Amino acid sequence: MADEIILSKVKTIMGCVDQKIPSQDNKLNNFLREKINGLETDKREVVGVFGKPGAGKSSLINAVIGVKNLLPSGRVSACTSVMIKVEANMQNSKYEADIEFITEKEWTDELWFLNFLGDNVDQVGNQKDDDDRRDIVEKLSALYGEDWEKRSCEELKDGKYFKEIPEFQLRKKKILTGGSAEELSAKLVKYTRSGPKDGEVKRWYWPLVKCVTIRVPNNDLLKHVTIVDLPGNGDRNKGRDKMWQQVVGSCSTVWIVTDINRAASEPEAWEILKSASSFMGNAGECRHIHFICTKSDLIEDSEDHSPAGVRDFILKANDQAKKEVREEFSKLNTVKKHFSDESFEVFTVSSKEFLKPKLLDQDDTEIPKLQNFLQNLNDRHSETLNYVSGALGILSLIQGASRREGADIKTAVCTDLKQEMRHELGKIREPMKETYQGFKKCLSEGVEKSKSSWEKVLKSVIHPRKTGSELHRTLKAIVEGDGIFKKTRTHEEINLNMKLSACLTESIDEKFKKTFSNEGKPFNGVLNSFSLDTKKMREKTVYKDVELQLIFLHIEEEKMKTKLNKIIRDRKKEIYSSLTTTIQTAMQECYNDAKQISGTGILQNMRDTIVKHVHGSKDVMFQEAKDVMLNQLRDLMNDILENLEKTMQESIELSLKTDAVSIPDVTVELEMVRNHHKELKGSPDEENH
Repeated sequence: MADEIILSKVKTIMGCVDQKIPSQDNKLNNFLREKINGLETDKREVVGVFGKPGAGKSSLINAVIGVKNLLPSGRVSACTSVMIKVEANMQNSKYEADIEFITEKEWTDELWFLNFLGDNVDQVGNQKDDDDRRDIVEKLSALYGEDWEKRSCEELKDGKYFKEIPEFQLRKKKILTGGSAEELSAKLVKYTRSGPKDGEVKRWYWPLVKCVTIRVPNNDLLKHVTIVDLPGNGDRNKGRDKMWQQVVGSCSTVWIVTDINRAASEPEAWEILKSASSFMGNAGECRHIHFICTKSDLIEDSEDHSPAGVRDFILKANDQAKKEVREEFSKLNTVKKHFSDESFEVFTVSSKEFLKPKLLDQDDTEIPKLQNFLQNLNDRHSETLNYVSGALGILSLIQGASRREGADIKTAVCTDLKQEMRHELGKIREPMKETYQGFKKCLSEGVEKSKSSWEKVLKSVIHPRKTGSELHRTLKAIVEGDGIFKKTRTHEEINLNMKLSACLTESIDEKFKKTFSNEGKPFNGVLNSFSLDTKKMREKTVYKDVELQLIFLHIEEEKMKTKLNKIIRDRKKEIYSSLTTTIQTAMQECYNDAKQISGTGILQNMRDTIVKHVHGSKDVMFQEAKDVMLNQLRDLMNDILENLEKTMQESIELSLKTDAVSIPDVTVELEMVRNHHKELKGSPDEENH
């Protein structure tokens, strides 16, 4: 709370300073306004929650955020495609929800695809237990009722089915509000859950929903944290799948939720982790994987039926479950390419015992541990300190620039700092060149492996051990999905593009993890070591007249490195993913040709089309993927160096070569912010700036 008060006070001070800056359009005034406006940041932490329906995700989220009936559980089953975000309502005291729908075109494409899968399932022998068939029946029955099979795609697009949700056809978000969690939950159920058409719910709209954002009032744990209930491996719908990849890539923490009774042996939980690991790791920014075993109180009773005996028995069983899960994680080589053992933690929780303790103490349920974790994510001390430090730097610049004395020393310091900057940039440039050459070498090896293994890769996809009808259906689905076929219910994914690029990604996985570690500093810390050494200069009496400018430059340097680290974190996702996206682009012509194939021998003709295309393009396709990645890597390195040089040179010149005319006096404001800065740092030593 003290941090929030300080932040509020300093924001008020800087608002007043902004008003005091003269309206004249010159470099310094524009620079100061830009710096003041740039002080504000709002970095939200994203916690992604994975787990199959029935694993206890809803109960877990409700218990952790302390809102008992927000996400419904039990009476209706959770659908597998809707993404649900839960965050704080900072505007009012109502429970609110924004429902974002897929587009009409996306639904038209999905209708065609669902009908195609349905027809092909019937060709297999009307296998009512087939996963795809059950998924199709559930989705279309939810929206259209039981007579959907009698309707054509055109009939199913009729506006009469969407009267209750005009926002769908208007491409707008539907907004729901409630005075309580229970009230909002009741309104949301038809958009997020699946159930029978009885009672008040006559039509379930979740097949059309892309994402639901729920905002909870007066919740400190969600102030700067968004919890996202995620589908297991994305979605067949391209709009939903693109959003899924973006959200997973932005998660700083992932919770894998599963029932404790099958925690170590539950294949679906581990499959989710394996399939999403690259999106979270090298193509993301995840630092923590929490494997959460739910229903930890629902285990067989011990022989000792006393409360203490039962509690001890449960806790020992929980410890054993944790041990088994950690052992299972140690075997996941695919995941370990992206994450270390230190990033993996196991929790055994009981939402039921947390809300109404009977067998366990609340701490034993480990819900408080997860709450503390979220609280730490919410800790904005560093953000407040960054804002106040930035404000101190700006005020130091203004006050220092207003002094007329020390013109000669300003010129000398300006020259010295520019020379030091060139030297420091050189210390970054050389390791970056070495990094580039290292990736080039790895990718060259990956290209050669790709050229020699493509036939084996294709065989595993287009010649698997399946019956002719089933293979025809799967291969056709892969082609229609531009190389990707997702089974939403089982979380199984066949991604031909990713398989073809596997040798390339494997060749750079380890180096990429070290270079762009989510847990450490990028480029092995060379960027963070950049320093103009202004702190040492301030220790010398000769630089007393430019002390305030040196304070500003030191703070500006730290802010710039923070900004560049964020740019690197965002760009590295695109760089890593480029290997697969380039392959997919190169394969697109082949997929388009295969979509047109019909008549006798369709299966073999599709196979021949794919094989012929890869054989003819292998010498170009894999090399192109390598070149695209290296170009993006080089562009990032150049942008980092140019950004750093341009920003610091501008800061040096404006702080040391600016005329003092029309600069406001900020003596009082500077002293106030300096005191707040000392309070935040917890030290009276001003030299810690």
